[in-house]
Amino acid sequence: MKYPDDFINKVICGDCLEVMKGIPDKSVDLVLTDPPYPDYHKEIYGYKEGLLKELKRFSCKQLIFWSAKVDFPLDYTAIHIWNKKCGVGSMYERIFERNGNKGYKVYSYYLINSEVAANYTNDIFYEHPSQKPIQLIEKIVEENSKEGDLILDPFLGSGTTAVACKHLKRNFIGIEISPEYCKIAEQRLRQDLLI
Repeated sequence: MKYPDDFINKVICGDCLEVMKGIPDKSVDLVLTDPPYPDYHKEIYGYKEGLLKELKRFSCKQLIFWSAKVDFPLDYTAIHIWNKKCGVGSMYERIFERNGNKGYKVYSYYLINSEVAANYTNDIFYEHPSQKPIQLIEKIVEENSKEGDLILDPFLGSGTTAVACKHLKRNFIGIEISPEYCKIAEQRLRQDLLI
């Protein structure tokens, strides 16, 4: 693979620890990602020690979703909260900001964990166990980048970050190890779902 032609605005199926080695540091304007967590079905989702180590190489602002229960393994400048409104209660995840601001924010968006939940929020459920709401990702992208910027998501999942970038006229690099979810992400981008 050769940068930039094989990377920009592409869904790349592969191991992000290897793929990211081909991306020059200063080329990325924002990292926005939701990696596997060490306390949540790590045998299914593929968490392993050192999974985030390659992110240290990028000096841009980074926003990384992370478990509410486990220490974050990298340095950071702020912690934001995603208040996952779900039915009668709320749960939350933290979003760690690296190389950025020191203030914090709270984002309140419904959890997308079923077709019913997705319909309720005018979203679509893609059977991904940790799918993020498109409205949440678009809000974060809008607040932390500008048109034409390049956003890296090394744990792309069902493609929500890539779709948000397309809607908001940002460029993206999406890396996902699962061929199944790569196909879903590519399909979403082809359909250009505006939800």
